Amino acid sequence: MDLFDKCGKNELLKKAREANIYPYFHALESRQDIEVFMEGKRRIMLGSNNYLGLTSRDEVVEAGIKALEKYGTGCSGSRFLNGTLTMHLELEAELAKFLRKESVVTFSTGFQSNLGIISAIAGRNDYILCDRENHASIYDGCKLSYATMLRYKHNDMEDLEKMISKVPDSAGILIVTDGVFSMGGDIANLPEIVKIARRHGARIMVDDAHGLGVIGEGGRGTASYFGLEDEIDIYMGTFSKSLASLGGYMASSFEVADFVRHASRPFIFSASMTPASCATALAALRILEREPELPAKLQAIGDYTRAGLEKRGILFRKSTTPIIPIYTHELYHTLEAGKRLFDAGVYVNPVLPPAVPASDCLLRTSYMATHTEAIIDEALDIMKPILEEYQK
Repeated sequence: MDLFDKCGKNELLKKAREANIYPYFHALESRQDIEVFMEGKRRIMLGSNNYLGLTSRDEVVEAGIKALEKYGTGCSGSRFLNGTLTMHLELEAELAKFLRKESVVTFSTGFQSNLGIISAIAGRNDYILCDRENHASIYDGCKLSYATMLRYKHNDMEDLEKMISKVPDSAGILIVTDGVFSMGGDIANLPEIVKIARRHGARIMVDDAHGLGVIGEGGRGTASYFGLEDEIDIYMGTFSKSLASLGGYMASSFEVADFVRHASRPFIFSASMTPASCATALAALRILEREPELPAKLQAIGDYTRAGLEKRGILFRKSTTPIIPIYTHELYHTLEAGKRLFDAGVYVNPVLPPAVPASDCLLRTSYMATHTEAIIDEALDIMKPILEEYQK
C-alpha cells in the first residue's frame, strides 16, 4: 500500500469545492478588525478571536515595530539556550503579577503550550481527566505525556466523579478543562471541579485561551470569574486572542514553572517567541491592565448581539461569553449558509465534525469589544433572511 493513497480521497472537500461552498483559507487583505477586506470585498468580521480589538491599536503595532528595530526579526534559538530576551522575562513577570501567580513560562504558540505543559507534568503512571470538548491541543498533550487519559462528558460533573473514582490511589491525577469552551462559548463548572479535585487529591489545569481578557475581574479569566484563583494549580493561555499577538503561557507556582522549564521538550527544543510577538503581547497586556473596562465592553456587545438574534428569530446556543454559536445542524446546510453570508458581506466560521457531532453543525460567531451596535445591527439584518431558510 502506498503511504499517499489516503491523500486526495476526502469526498467532503471535493463536493464542497465543486459546489463552491468550501469555507477555508479565505485571504485577508487588511488588518484583523471589526471590518476587513477579504478577497476584494468588505466583510463584517464575526469570526475572529481578537476579543478586545487590540490587533489594530496603534500602541500595540508601534511596540512590535520598536522590538523589530531593537532585537531584529527572531531569536534563532530556544529559551533554554540563546533565545531568552530581557523582554521575555519582562512579559512573564508582568503576566504573573496580573494573574496573581508566582511564575509564568511563555511558549512560542498556544498549541505548543498545552503540549509542553501536559507532557512535562504528567507521565506513564499518571491519569488525566479530560473534558470531551477540550481543545485539540489538550488531547495531543495528553498523548505526548503517555499518561492514561479518561474523558468525561462535557461539563458533566457526575461523569467526572465516576471517571476519577476509577483512578488508582497510587496515581497522580490532573484534571484538564477549557475555561471558556471555544465552540460553544459556555464556561467550565470550576466550583464543582475544585470540590471533586479536593476529594481525590487531584491537581487542576485550566486552558484559558478564550477566558483571558474576556471574563473575570479585569479580564483575569475563568478562575477569577468564580473567585477560585487560589484553587487552580495551572493556568494556560494564549497571546493570539485577547492579547493580539502570537504565543502562549503557563502560570503556576514557581516550583511547577521551574520544573516545566527544565522538563518540557516542546519548550526546550523550540525557538522562543519572536521579539515583535513578545512586545505586542506585552503592550496589549498593559492596555488591559490600564483599561479594565474593556472586558465589560465586550460583555455588553455580546449581550446586545444575543438580544438582536432573539429579536430577529435567529436560533442560537445560549452563552454568556462573546462566542455565540448559531444552529444550522446539517453539514451541507452549514457550508451553504456560511458561503452565502460570506458573499453577502459577513464572515462567520462554519463548524463541522469532528469539532461537533454530525447533527449539531453550527456557525460560530465571535465578537470584539470594538464592535459597535450599528455594525452588529447591519450584520444581523444581513444574516436574518439567509439563516431563516436553514432554521425552519
